[in-house]
Amino acid sequence: MIPEIPPQLLAAAADAPLALLMLWMVHLLRRDLMARPEPPPAPAPPPSSARDDLAEFKLEVARTYVPLSLIRDLDSRLSLHLVRIEEKLDEVSRAATAAAAISGQVVTPRKVGFSARAEAEPRS
Repeated sequence: MIPEIPPQLLAAAADAPLALLMLWMVHLLRRDLMARPEPPPAPAPPPSSARDDLAEFKLEVARTYVPLSLIRDLDSRLSLHLVRIEEKLDEVSRAATAAAAISGQVVTPRKVGFSARAEAEPRS
């Protein structure tokens, strides 16, 4: 006669060697980590070629995922804002020159804005 053993007890008896093996592996890993003389070295920074590749990839993503019309619209809005800023700077410069002329101070004329920069740069 074979005694009646509950199935839960049979499953536990079958899993016990595996559980002991896993506990033994964890113990060995902890012991090896504690015996390690120094921490692992820090990862090296990526080489410049990887950085260049990443920049090219970002540019490609921008080209393919952003509609060209949206880029042109943004460019035109930025250009308009820059032109307005340049006009305000010219206006302030003229006002300062007028104020200096009224007060009798001598002010050397200076050009401000993108047009002055374009004239100052040598053309190739």
